[in-house]
Amino acid sequence: MDNWIPRLRKPTFAFTLALSIMLLGSVDTTFAQVSFHRDLTLPDLSVTATPLNPGRPGAALTGDEALMVPTTTPPMAPGLMDLGSIPTVSAHQMSLVALASEQVELAKSPIGAQAVAQSLVDATYKWSAREVSCLDTLWNKESHWNFQAHNYRSGAHGIPQALPANKMEVVAMDWRTNPITQIKWGLRYISIRYGTPCKALAKHNRSGSY
Repeated sequence: MDNWIPRLRKPTFAFTLALSIMLLGSVDTTFAQVSFHRDLTLPDLSVTATPLNPGRPGAALTGDEALMVPTTTPPMAPGLMDLGSIPTVSAHQMSLVALASEQVELAKSPIGAQAVAQSLVDATYKWSAREVSCLDTLWNKESHWNFQAHNYRSGAHGIPQALPANKMEVVAMDWRTNPITQIKWGLRYISIRYGTPCKALAKHNRSGSY
């Protein structure tokens, strides 16, 4: 059968085969250098990071400060950028944070603080309207519902005038600036020590403190 093939076609077939092999060898099979897993190949990408000083925006850390912040990202192959998973925050979580922030801002005014106290009483202590009126009178005497009220002589602080002020740490560490922390502690204190705001007010009327 081989003798049937014309002699002139054999060199043509060999040349075509060799040319095909050369073309296949020269084709870039990386498809624009994207590897189909978790890494994206980029040309000459630097992965170093400069630590910044949070107290001086735009300024680099110096001395011992730089020892506390890594100056480079974890080692990777040259030209690779990690495209791993990114943590997500649900809309529900974001709405809770926004609501808490709004309540704190609301409670920074005396009227807002009274509204927040009323909602906390309704949710936890179930005191009557008369008891809430006693609470209003008591904390008007103490601080006028001012979360920044501070007695420099005794050290009492905040809406309920806690003494010593750091007692409020049992609720949260932000008692100096967060009126809701102060209100929560004050309601808890009245409930534990006196049972009701009217009894706490009666004590205040007798001795000037509660």
